[in-house]
Amino acid sequence: MKRLALCIVLASACVAAFAASQWIDLEQRLTREQMHATGLDTLTAEQLATLNRLLRDDAEATARAQPVAAAPAAAAPEKEGHSNWVGFNDEPIVSQLVGTLTGWEPGTEFVLANGQHWKVLKGHYKLNKPLDNPQVKVVPGAAGRWFFRIDDDTPGARVYRTD
Repeated sequence: MKRLALCIVLASACVAAFAASQWIDLEQRLTREQMHATGLDTLTAEQLATLNRLLRDDAEATARAQPVAAAPAAAAPEKEGHSNWVGFNDEPIVSQLVGTLTGWEPGTEFVLANGQHWKVLKGHYKLNKPLDNPQVKVVPGAAGRWFFRIDDDTPGARVYRTD
């Protein structure tokens, strides 16, 4: 059972990349060496089928649960040259983070000086040293996704608007 739990955790890392596409079973995706290295080759056919079903269901649920951008209001005021509503334009949002930034993980909420609130959906990062009120970008991606960036060299986080 511990091995099955470990396999689920390892395979879950692949889920995000396949959430928007058709599911490919683990035994078709991984080589024999990878199956052996992860212990998946020791699972019975029934256990492997169950693992594939759980991961497929999780990928589909993740794809369905993607936050939808808010519609623009008729007279939404603009702050710092950007619309106050996500989805109104495709321009990166540049602002300052209010407070000290030490890193992020899913659930971390960012408050920007322009009044916007963003929450991390995916991504983990721990800064070597805290940054006070750093300038940040929230950059649009494909399919209405948005990404929090502090610079081009640091991994970003997938975020969604909460205000």
